[in-house]
Amino acid sequence: MREKYQIEIEKRIENSGSGYAFSAIDFIDIAGTDPTNKALSRLGESGTIRRVIKGIYDKPSYSKLLGEYSAPNIEKVAEAIARKYNWTIAPSGETALNYLHLSTQVPNTWSYISDGPYRKYEIGSYQVEFKHCANKEISGKSFITIAVIQAIKYIGKDKIQQEDIERLSNVLSKADKETILCEAITTTAWIYKVIKEICIR
Repeated sequence: MREKYQIEIEKRIENSGSGYAFSAIDFIDIAGTDPTNKALSRLGESGTIRRVIKGIYDKPSYSKLLGEYSAPNIEKVAEAIARKYNWTIAPSGETALNYLHLSTQVPNTWSYISDGPYRKYEIGSYQVEFKHCANKEISGKSFITIAVIQAIKYIGKDKIQQEDIERLSNVLSKADKETILCEAITTTAWIYKVIKEICIR
């Protein structure tokens, strides 16, 4: 007979979308770490979930067209790692450009800034890199605000084009723009000037 916590963990995973990534910490309200790890290990052995890296699993999505399971969703895996260690993260460099639809190129190394330590993980043919940054770069800012700041910084002061500003303006909602204008006020002066051009239009 399956334990009650096992049934509840299975139900939560079943109700989550394909590609959802998670660790034992995501079920802390259901059971302790040890029983949850045992439950996840059993589900991994049965093929219900897939072990991505040590302590991180996902619910793989199946492609009928290809007749195989899709590769892990790197963005969701990065978020699961951050939740596990209680890090605040946001995309940086090319990853930020990709997240904000400024680039269609999928990076081989998915780069994030974090208030945690430097870490690098191998996930299939990709790498996920967490780079430690000063708290002032992350503290008090939402994911979208940090991503926009990082994208602008990566493009560079003398290289950002009107086309980039227009594309960013188009992908951000009115609510996003209001949030970014408020939260980014403490960032570098030239970056905030660009942010005002993006948000006030």
